Amino acid sequence: MGGGFVVSALGLAHDRRGVLDGAWWPYSRDIAAELPALISALTEYLGPVTRVGLDAGAWDALPTRLLDDDRVVHIDSFPVGDDTALVTRVDQDCFSLLVIPPHATPETARTAMADAVRAGNITRAEQILIGTCTDRVAPKT
Repeated sequence: MGGGFVVSALGLAHDRRGVLDGAWWPYSRDIAAELPALISALTEYLGPVTRVGLDAGAWDALPTRLLDDDRVVHIDSFPVGDDTALVTRVDQDCFSLLVIPPHATPETARTAMADAVRAGNITRAEQILIGTCTDRVAPKT
């Protein structure tokens, strides 16, 4: 399923008091296929992205860097969990994104995205996914 990206306008403009600054609903766990589109969308909203931090255990073959318009974006492996992505832009400002599992239904993904970008949100990514009944791990096939 998957597919979507939402950034809180408040979180990016002036009010950065919430726990999360946005949400991302990738189509798959193939980071090589998913990350370029995310970086492109983030660059449009935030300016040039220099780093993305992800939990290596949540993605297929996490690279150490990616080229975006002739600019290197470093990919860092952090034990942040499969529900969070950390994004750093040129001025070292860091943004935290909720990562919605690719297999989530559109309804639960929309609810989780809305919760993540709600002004003043203090609910952590894992709790948002639990609260919306969005399983964090893809079902076994």
